[in-house]
Amino acid sequence: MAEILDGLEALRNVMSLRETMSLVEGTARWVAPETFNLLPLWFPEHSRRGLFYKENWSKRQMNKSRATGHSVHKSEGNVHANKALTLALGLKSKLRPNWSCCHIWGIDDPSYQLSNSIVMDRRFFSCVGNMVLLPTPLKAFTDTIPDVKAMLRIWGRNLYGWPREDDNFLVTNIALDSWTDWESYPESWPRTPHEKLPHGVVELSPTIRVSAEKRLATIRHDLKHAGSFYPRDDVKGPLAYWKIEL
Repeated sequence: MAEILDGLEALRNVMSLRETMSLVEGTARWVAPETFNLLPLWFPEHSRRGLFYKENWSKRQMNKSRATGHSVHKSEGNVHANKALTLALGLKSKLRPNWSCCHIWGIDDPSYQLSNSIVMDRRFFSCVGNMVLLPTPLKAFTDTIPDVKAMLRIWGRNLYGWPREDDNFLVTNIALDSWTDWESYPESWPRTPHEKLPHGVVELSPTIRVSAEKRLATIRHDLKHAGSFYPRDDVKGPLAYWKIEL
């Protein structure tokens, strides 16, 4: 039987980690710290695998399988994380072809056997400090290469000041504190908190500010007026975590 190298090892044989990171550095789009501070969490009512409802949270949204004809309750993949990042960058989904929303913090599992409890948590799923917009082909780098993940997290916590003191990320933060491969780390990225503003950060604009204000107004309205399926109790906790005033 023919043998083949691990795919990541084969990639490293033809492209150095520094070369890989230069692709990420040159193309990534990030939410500005001012936008993050304005509204860190955009859709607290949603999380990965959360269920969808329609008619203002008053009726289950079902999907019918073409293969079986059975209807199942539609669940969240990455829709509202994607929407949060799009709005926080002042973009429209239809006008950003071949770009993907990538979460920075999550459960690292190369076998994809573990549930990703980080993005299943409403506090972090639509947090715009937990996402980066990348050309779709580069999404695989952030999903599978541990060193790429580590450098994105160092970058993110230095830009947004989060998550330094959160117990959910304690083990990962300790590992990041001992990072030594600065030769591969992009030159334009901050190595210490608030050191500099790197390439790819999209400034807070009037359009983005209006989107944030509308989103917060909708959250406040839905807490009072949405249908019976709106997860009021589950929304209040994440808002309190981020100190978002109601």
